[in-house]
Amino acid sequence: AAWDCATGNGQSAIELSRYFEKVYATDSSQSQLDHAMKAANIFYSRQLAEQTSFADHSFDLVTVSQALHWFRFDEFYKEVRRLLRPGSCLAVWTYSLLKVSPAIDPIIEKYHFETLAAYWDPERRHVDQHYASIPFPFDEIKTPAFSIELYWSLDELEGYFHTWSVLQKFIAANHYNPVSKIIESIRPHWTGDKLKIVFPLYLRMGKAET
Repeated sequence: AAWDCATGNGQSAIELSRYFEKVYATDSSQSQLDHAMKAANIFYSRQLAEQTSFADHSFDLVTVSQALHWFRFDEFYKEVRRLLRPGSCLAVWTYSLLKVSPAIDPIIEKYHFETLAAYWDPERRHVDQHYASIPFPFDEIKTPAFSIELYWSLDELEGYFHTWSVLQKFIAANHYNPVSKIIESIRPHWTGDKLKIVFPLYLRMGKAET
């Protein structure tokens, strides 16, 4: 069995359900769970990452996708150790700032690290540091580099920028939306209908004590 912690809409749980007999997926948000992807062998429940109702040594794998930086690390790791079977694994991953091209990337980086710098939650630094700054007290396994690759139009990129949670904080403080200005800066460098978008993905994986 696997535990997908902070499952959100169940994207990771669905993938795990193809490989595990049972997947237990939890989230602190009931609204996320209400809209999560369904499968016969996925069992959703509203639970905190740091305190669950599962029995000791219930799982062969624990996963966290793009959420570990929000957790209380010591408490979560204590719970993971309680729940993993000896020799089983914890796998956590995050994706970082997207890359498009040598001409476009500096524009996006300036927007992220300068324009929006004062409005990101403090936990965001862990994502920008590729989770290397997060304590990870497990027998760590070396992992290869991964990436998510998509093909987007400029309109799709603009739509993605509008999903950034930090944007609402910026707008509330400055009374304007900076996205259209960024898109206009990018437009002269957009060399086709759709361009390849690459999100570097960083995985940390470790074994429980045997």
